[in-house]
Amino acid sequence: MVTLEELAQALIVFIRLGCVCRFIYTMIRLSGADEEASKYKKRSRNVVLFYILAESIWQIKEIILFYYAK
Repeated sequence: MVTLEELAQALIVFIRLGCVCRFIYTMIRLSGADEEASKYKKRSRNVVLFYILAESIWQIKEIILFYYAK
């Protein structure tokens, strides 16, 4: 079970890092592309929504495990 928890922790770290890198990339591309601005705004919004969804799922998992672990 410890290895599974370590794997889950590593996965959430990779998700966080990936979202940050993708958001920075889209902001850099947004600053340089005037005609494609709407496309990169939508992509950056999708990254933020994915991050919120991933964190929410992670917290719900933790709450469920805490509740049923007793």
